[in-house]
Amino acid sequence: MQDFGNILNNQVLLVAIAACLIAQVLKFAVELGKNGKVSVRSLVETGGMPSAHSAFVTALATGVGQMSGWESPEFAIAVVFAVIVMYDAAGVRQAAGKQARVLNQIIDEFFEGNHQLTEDRLKELLGHTPFQVIVGSILGVAISWFADWSY
Repeated sequence: MQDFGNILNNQVLLVAIAACLIAQVLKFAVELGKNGKVSVRSLVETGGMPSAHSAFVTALATGVGQMSGWESPEFAIAVVFAVIVMYDAAGVRQAAGKQARVLNQIIDEFFEGNHQLTEDRLKELLGHTPFQVIVGSILGVAISWFADWSY
């Protein structure tokens, strides 16, 4: 249990978490600027600009590269992990969001009649556009590069 406290000394992990949180706050600011209203939901929702998932995993991979070396197996693992997460964010989850949009349209058309089913809507903003993933990735790398690695 004593080792669990050492997690707070893992600067690579802390910087990656900070990158994720900064991306979420930026997402809040982007939503405020775009819609002119405060949306607290944007602090915890998936999807949107920039991709917090991308910022998180690229900050992690960059930190691992900086600490362990760019030729290290740890960096290779972190990069593969980051690519899979970003591919999923822009590909699979984006497709699921498009399917949710179509299903919601079907539900809307179905409820124009008099049917006895619930009208629960599916969440459509699940994934990211490739641009949102790229911006999140750039943010993650930048935050990791600006971190103080001299401990």
